[in-house]
Amino acid sequence: MPWQQLHMVTASQGAERLQSLLERFGACAVTLTDAADQPLFEPPPGETPLWDQTVVSALFEQHQPLAPVLAQLEQAWEGPLPAHQVEQLEDQTWERVWMDDFAPMRFGNRLWIIPGGHESKGGDAVNLMLDPGLAFGTGTHETTALCLEWLDGASLAGKQVLDFGCGSGVLAIAALLLGAERAVCCDIDPQALIATRDNAERNGVLDRVQTCLPADMPAAQHYDLVVANILAGPLQELSPTLTGFCRPGGELVLSGILASQAEDVASCYRKTFTMEPMAQRGDWVRLSGTRRS
Repeated sequence: MPWQQLHMVTASQGAERLQSLLERFGACAVTLTDAADQPLFEPPPGETPLWDQTVVSALFEQHQPLAPVLAQLEQAWEGPLPAHQVEQLEDQTWERVWMDDFAPMRFGNRLWIIPGGHESKGGDAVNLMLDPGLAFGTGTHETTALCLEWLDGASLAGKQVLDFGCGSGVLAIAALLLGAERAVCCDIDPQALIATRDNAERNGVLDRVQTCLPADMPAAQHYDLVVANILAGPLQELSPTLTGFCRPGGELVLSGILASQAEDVASCYRKTFTMEPMAQRGDWVRLSGTRRS
């Protein structure tokens, strides 16, 4: 079925109110996006920041007249509506559209990420078949790519792995396909755990994957490899926790860190880990190290 999409640009303080009104007046879905290429970094706990100029996009069924919707909005808004335009959308399978430009990608010498609908690579390639669903993690972002390249070059045979902040499970599954024995995947988002299990099943490693929320992490368990691709602030706050999960002689891989934040994060781990030189892609870096005995 074709759709119509109403786009409105507003200041951040009005975006959530506008979203609520559009949902009240019949929008099937509402999304908020950046209107001016403004980066957002780590919010303080409990805050959800928005861009200074935010595009509020509302999806309506094709047959629904938008003039009454705009009239209701203007009355509820109590003033002139923000600038807006209407876009006509052809019928598509929207949950799959983003995959159109997602082609197989190689990381290091052997590891390939293969999106749904593409053929696996032959020879000595290690193929990770991926459909991230609603969870973050495809390999396209610099932070994920940095971790995947590290895994491709590591000796993982028989190792126990913890993927903390697993997203779609791509790092843990890659480690298993590259020789690790078992992986625990932890995330605060239940949707991420569902996506991880689906991807693990797709790659034939579900029997070697355990998924859990942070509160349900196995107690007193130590891992040969701890990988966490999250953000610099949480990596600093979680340094005692992540350190405790890594056995003496075990390895640590951290990403989700801007180059300007690397020293602050590394300083939290140097007392316990022998840190390697950081690796960088664009503005993002990877830190890695070995826990001293």
